[in-house]
Amino acid sequence: MKNKDNLDPKKEKKVNKIKEQLARLREKLASENKNPSFPSKSKFKKTEDKAKQAEAPKEAKEKKAIRKEDPKKKAKEVKEKKAIRKEDPKKEAREKKAIRKEDPKKEAREKKAIRKEEVKKKAKEAKEKKAIRKEEVKKKAKEAKEKKAIRKEEVKKKAKEAKEKKVRRKEEVKKRAEEAKEKKEEAKKKEEEAKKKEEEAKRTYEDELEEQLTEEEITGFQLEKTDMDKMCNRVCENIAGYESDGILQSQLWKKFKLSSRDGSRLALKLERMGMITREKILEKERWTYKLIIKKTPVSTKSIEGAPCLTCPVEAKCSLDGEVSPKTCQWIENWVMIELKNK
Repeated sequence: MKNKDNLDPKKEKKVNKIKEQLARLREKLASENKNPSFPSKSKFKKTEDKAKQAEAPKEAKEKKAIRKEDPKKKAKEVKEKKAIRKEDPKKEAREKKAIRKEDPKKEAREKKAIRKEEVKKKAKEAKEKKAIRKEEVKKKAKEAKEKKAIRKEEVKKKAKEAKEKKVRRKEEVKKRAEEAKEKKEEAKKKEEEAKKKEEEAKRTYEDELEEQLTEEEITGFQLEKTDMDKMCNRVCENIAGYESDGILQSQLWKKFKLSSRDGSRLALKLERMGMITREKILEKERWTYKLIIKKTPVSTKSIEGAPCLTCPVEAKCSLDGEVSPKTCQWIENWVMIELKNK
């Protein structure tokens, strides 16, 4: 340490000398820059050249001196460092050991204290974050509750509106149904009235008679001094002659010279027996009945004069036998005669 104290003032003297030389050079340059003379361009150039020529060797000498001093200075610094190392190479280590001996657990304590402070800071930050999060959660929960309440109110309003609409629709439907019923009832009444009018207009003497008579009176109808079976057959044969066109009731009774009352009762009897059908029609702006045959009565006229009734070989006659209706000359002659008569 003593050598070091001795060397420092020497270095300081040398450094101060170099600083003084540099300061002088800077002053000279500053004075030349501040007070230049400008007699003319050529003279100014000449004076500059002369000044440069005069200053050039001085600057070169100063630079050489600085260059010579710098390596010497560096060498001295290196020597001083080596001397310090030789004097006490393990000084720093000793100082460190002394510090450790004084308080070997000081660093650990300091580190622990620092760690504790950091842990406390982190705990505080965590608490603050938790508090912030809790507040945010509370805010979000409040907002969610408010939204739910708003939605519930909206749902209730919509439900009420829907109910009101349903009630209105039901009322409208009921009103329409009632109106439709009223219209239908009115239409039915009108139809019934129209039907009644039509029935009244269509109502004939036969209808009144049919209402007055019982089934026994209709089926047991009998004309005086007449065979009713023959009479029924004759009437049916006459009606059958008109086939599906039928004949008017009034025309038929005129042919058989019957009154309208007897004729109507006879027609009702034949209808109940299933021999004829009665069809109501409008004839000359008057309602009457047309009689159409349903079952034709059995007649023997078609086989009267047939040779089979008096055939001497009838017992031998058969479809596949020697005597057959397919090859019978008598049947052929009878058929030809009937055709010619027609």
